[in-house]
Amino acid sequence: MIGKDELLEAIDLIEEENYEEAHLVLQLSETPEAAWLLACLYRKEGDEWNANYWYDKAGRTKPSYNVEAEIQEIKDLIKNL
Repeated sequence: MIGKDELLEAIDLIEEENYEEAHLVLQLSETPEAAWLLACLYRKEGDEWNANYWYDKAGRTKPSYNVEAEIQEIKDLIKNL
């Protein structure tokens, strides 16, 4: 299981387009936040099937706004945990 610092690290990796490392960090956790970030990550990669799978695991639906805004939303949420 990963904590707040690792989730923020994963966001940094996603923003740096280091998707492989972000996957490795996020796959260590089964938290809803990690699943939500994995959904965003797959969305950035253009893999809608996997994105939808991870949105379901996170208990969320894919928003209509862009993925960068969604990642910022998650970042703000995690910083306030």
